[in-house]
Amino acid sequence: MPKGDIICLPKEPFMSMTSKQRMIQETTQRRDEALNLLNSLIDAKSISEQNLAQIHQPDLIKQVTGKSSMDTAINSTRRLIDSFNRVLDDLRRNLTDEDIALIGSIEADVSSPIATSIA
Repeated sequence: MPKGDIICLPKEPFMSMTSKQRMIQETTQRRDEALNLLNSLIDAKSISEQNLAQIHQPDLIKQVTGKSSMDTAINSTRRLIDSFNRVLDDLRRNLTDEDIALIGSIEADVSSPIATSIA
């Protein structure tokens, strides 16, 4: 092809790819935030257990329920991270252009002023 020739490509596949990449990026960012939260919870649990040991106090919630509140929060966060990872796998493997268009219209409905005022 000679220099200077302009190639015109259809916009739609690139727009869809951009939307898909944006969704992957946003989901990855949320997953990474959840990973940071998990690390903070694990650190806080360790500190809490050390503090309870120093003052010779049991974890009352753990005595009653069998799990500390920190264990429950850590397990919930792990499940959230697993969910984000499944969504990311689906986005990378299975999302079609039609799916992206549908998600875009749902996002537009959710972010409309009427939907926002209802929430």
